[in-house]
Amino acid sequence: MSLSVLILAAGKGRRMKSAFPKVLQKLAGRPMIDYVLTVAKKLTSKVIVVVGSQQEILREHLAGSQLEFVEQLQQFGTGHAVAQALPKLSDTGAVLILSGDVPLLTDEVVSQLIECGSSCDVAVLTSHLDNPDGYGRIIRNKEGKITSIVEHVDADHTQRLIKEINTGIMVARAEFLQEVIPRIEARNGQNEYYLTDCVRIALELNKKVGSVFLNDALLGLGVNDRAQLAVTERKLQVRKVENLMRDGVTVADPSRIDIRGELFCGKDVFIDINTVFLGRVVLGDGVTIGSNNVISDSEISSSAKILSNCVIQNCFVGRGAQVGPFSHLRPESVIGDGGKIGNFVEIKKSNIGTMSKVNHLSYVGDSVVGEHVNIGAGTITCNYDGENKHETIIEDAAFIGSGSQLVAPVTIGAGSIVGAGSTITDNVNADSLAVSRVRQKSIPEWRKRKKSIKNQ
Repeated sequence: MSLSVLILAAGKGRRMKSAFPKVLQKLAGRPMIDYVLTVAKKLTSKVIVVVGSQQEILREHLAGSQLEFVEQLQQFGTGHAVAQALPKLSDTGAVLILSGDVPLLTDEVVSQLIECGSSCDVAVLTSHLDNPDGYGRIIRNKEGKITSIVEHVDADHTQRLIKEINTGIMVARAEFLQEVIPRIEARNGQNEYYLTDCVRIALELNKKVGSVFLNDALLGLGVNDRAQLAVTERKLQVRKVENLMRDGVTVADPSRIDIRGELFCGKDVFIDINTVFLGRVVLGDGVTIGSNNVISDSEISSSAKILSNCVIQNCFVGRGAQVGPFSHLRPESVIGDGGKIGNFVEIKKSNIGTMSKVNHLSYVGDSVVGEHVNIGAGTITCNYDGENKHETIIEDAAFIGSGSQLVAPVTIGAGSIVGAGSTITDNVNADSLAVSRVRQKSIPEWRKRKKSIKNQ
């Protein structure tokens, strides 16, 4: 049976109090609707999104996703939303109806619902909540069959005691929707067209209604405000970390890690507390990540160690290298195999060669550093002249003394030494010593003379 997926994403999301559509609020670094689309696209290429409030922003985000769009310019309920999509739905096959604000729904749950729907006209996804306020209640007869779904605002006292709720997710035969959706009327306290009325109408027409019960209710709940967003974020993070641990990654504390994108790990990786991963991050075999790190869009090669309190952005760290503590690797930096970047060091758009060291309190920007180079504490590559950036080249086995300033563009030759405290403005030949210092002066009795001048 052919399948279409209809995603409802026209709501305003007033409780979010945001300038952006609710379905674009981010979870683990991605808009909520992206998680729904991931599930949908695994099932079919026929995906229709109902848009309405702030649709320009949503359409821009979804541009190029090979989707069809339907406008719901005025929001008169979920039944009204589906009615707008009827012309795009075929008369045969099945239609899976999802909500753009239910990001935790899994492939397994959706598959169960579709399987249930294959043997009936409409099947709904239900769950149990200890506090079901605000959710539609599932009404069943003595035989346990669903007879209707009653929205919270329209439910009487007895019905509100029911804990089984409607998630809003359903699958139905296309011909069933074509027949039933036009029959829905706005006869309720909200003057809205409820999609849930499909169940009541189906029974009136002697159609078959099925259901799938969701044991973990959170997987089927929509996100309506910031508090629910935070709860859903943590649930999603737990899911991601559990997957990592199943694959052999050691996580010091699963509750204190955030993966806001994609994290790929090799064998025997260790991740300490309070680390945030953004974008696409790859950790090779045996990598150790210390505490309080922020790593985005980077690759850390096998056996490398990232010590605590580092920020790494769009970088490559080679095998066995060590970074930190308190290092900042800015975009387009490469740290070679066995390299060391240490305390309070900033590397910007530079290539640091194999076994080279920048250990303390230094800034290296727009530079190419060869192999086995040692850059002493407090060294600065002066790469910016106020208008343009210039390159510094430090060739193999060079030694840069502490407190040096290398004024780019400049080349430090292989095997050369720059004396501590030097300001280098000209190229340094290979295997030579470069020293640039003002001769030290010692002025006797300076404090007395300074005091005498002050009293005059």
